[in-house]
Amino acid sequence: MASRSYRGCILCQRVVVVKMMCRVSVLRTAQPKIMTDFLKGVPHKRHPGVTSLKTLRLPEELQTAALSIIHKAQLPQLAERSHKLTDFLWSRKRKVEDSALRKKAVGLEKELWEKAMQKTEDFDEQVLEDRIKRKVISELKRTTYRWTPMKFDEELAVVYMAARLAGCYAAVRRSLNEIKKRDPSFAPQTLLDFGSGLGTVVWASHSYWGDSLKEMVCVDSSGPMNILAERLLKGDDDAAEPLIKHVYFRQFLPVSPKVQFDLVTSAFTLSEVPNAKDREEAVVTLWRKTSSYLVLVENGTKEGHQMLMEARDTLLNKREKVVFDSRPASVFAPCPHELSCPKLSGEVITPCNFPQLYNPLPLPKHNQHQTEKFSYLILRRTETTEPESEGVDWARLIAPVQCRTRHVHCRMCGTDGQLQHVVVTAKKHSRDVYRCARNSSWGDQVPMVQKVEVEEEGEESDSE
Repeated sequence: MASRSYRGCILCQRVVVVKMMCRVSVLRTAQPKIMTDFLKGVPHKRHPGVTSLKTLRLPEELQTAALSIIHKAQLPQLAERSHKLTDFLWSRKRKVEDSALRKKAVGLEKELWEKAMQKTEDFDEQVLEDRIKRKVISELKRTTYRWTPMKFDEELAVVYMAARLAGCYAAVRRSLNEIKKRDPSFAPQTLLDFGSGLGTVVWASHSYWGDSLKEMVCVDSSGPMNILAERLLKGDDDAAEPLIKHVYFRQFLPVSPKVQFDLVTSAFTLSEVPNAKDREEAVVTLWRKTSSYLVLVENGTKEGHQMLMEARDTLLNKREKVVFDSRPASVFAPCPHELSCPKLSGEVITPCNFPQLYNPLPLPKHNQHQTEKFSYLILRRTETTEPESEGVDWARLIAPVQCRTRHVHCRMCGTDGQLQHVVVTAKKHSRDVYRCARNSSWGDQVPMVQKVEVEEEGEESDSE
């Protein structure tokens, strides 16, 4: 009897082992086929989600022209002035809206009246009213951000060039690389740059699509900035031919709403628009002039990110009275979704920004390597027939990847509109996804493929 029961136990154990082996085989065959297809034959370190760039430097001709102009200007205390201007632009906020200012004034006035009524019973109402008004005005002056428009003369334009030329170029170049990498067939022939400044968009876009661009229109209301941008294009030689052809400078946008451009950009310009209504009108106007892609770039601060999210909401949700192009807007980058930004919904609001290393102009008191933190938004015209989905959810890395032994910490914004902290391992997410995550950087996209657990129908539990 003992030998029979012993044999029975062995048989039960063998059945359990066989069932476990069957389940493992089912799990393996249940993995989506796309697990090995999304690489498309490229190495893991160059997977399709990689859009970040190594340390950037200005084109040689642009850097030589900029240094020549700075040398001729001989501005005193240029290094100190450029650092001060950089700090000022980074801390720049939006102008406080009149409605918000009135609301704050009413609240202060009500609070002061309540305090005054509690302190005394006998008072001269007119005298007290005047005193409260003066206190309200004084408090508003003390606590309200004093926004003033940037007005460039020839000297300040040179200081701005010394401070921001390389950083602006790096941010724009990184943003445009998203289009170049993910849509290699895109070959724009026309470009519109609103708030063109020193022309960094022209130089960055020329580095990608120099063979196809036939018309580049730069719009900036500042005459000194336009003059300086032209000098840079000519290598600081008025008699020379422009280094980049077909560039035209204007102080106003083209009037006709039917004139469209393949690529429309606006870098570090929305912060110079005085109020929300004007920013909304500017964004809508730029979208009307967009045939394929609209690229917006701002400082990687709370203010810059929030302005981009306002523009995003406007273009995704607002309906125009007169529609010249029926193709709707869709988010191309960096958001992997079109839901509300999760960065703005938390108790502590943090900007969604991305870093780009670059070499600044070789000037005194300039570090050899610097990092430009920027926020960007790319929208595109959606065609009526979209390509079929590849079956992979590409989440955006919103922080540096932390590589550890046999696992990687990834903080991402997912296609479900939620922030995620995912510990990626080869066992949980497949070897390919794990290696892609290890080779990704802040700002890249990572393919997140969920395992599908399938059990055979009618399978008995192991305990039976």
